Amino acid sequence: MSRMDIVLVHGAGGRPTTWSLVEPLLTARGHRTVTVTNPMTSLADDVANTLAALDTTEGPVLLAGHSYGGAVITDVGRDPRVKGLVYIAAFGPDEGETVNRIVERYEPAEISKYMRRGPNGDWKSETSDAFWAEIGPDLSPAQRKIVDAEGRRAENLIFTQPTGTPAWRTLPSWYLVADDDKTLRPEIQRDMAARMKATVEHVPGSHYTTLVWPDRVADLIHRAAVAVGGTP
Repeated sequence: MSRMDIVLVHGAGGRPTTWSLVEPLLTARGHRTVTVTNPMTSLADDVANTLAALDTTEGPVLLAGHSYGGAVITDVGRDPRVKGLVYIAAFGPDEGETVNRIVERYEPAEISKYMRRGPNGDWKSETSDAFWAEIGPDLSPAQRKIVDAEGRRAENLIFTQPTGTPAWRTLPSWYLVADDDKTLRPEIQRDMAARMKATVEHVPGSHYTTLVWPDRVADLIHRAAVAVGGTP
């Protein structure tokens, strides 16, 4: 019985709790998980940091990315140790594309009202009662406090550096669409999933998919792992 190493990549918030409810569900099924904490200083830096995390794996490797983390795994997936990609309400850029260029093709998402730019061009969302009511209504009060406490600023370069040859061109991909997402518009998710010819599933709810639907997220990642040769 083979074991799949699963590398879990967070989004622009950079929160350790992104995968906290999903990880134990995967390890209970026999998988080995590696959770990456990226510097969010640039896409290139985050790709390099995630590639370094691959050195701690035994292989084969499945990558899972949430939100901006999808842009990271799209580049990291070119490493020959990687056998598949799972996108959780995540960006899947094409070659030469940036995160900004993707979202600029659509109407602004509701999150844009709450994004604040720092003095050095960095970004962070400003939370409030109105923010939670619109952006994360399905998180518990306790979860909201944790998300607030763990949120980190993201440098503009994570959104403006272009992607290289996307790994989804050659690797099998899976995509979980959050149908009520006010951060990454659902139509953007559907269009990216269709472009990469991913196996697609849908859940209701906000962008905080890994916290709201950990069972569904873990099920999809597990099925992807089995499909590419992991633990049956």
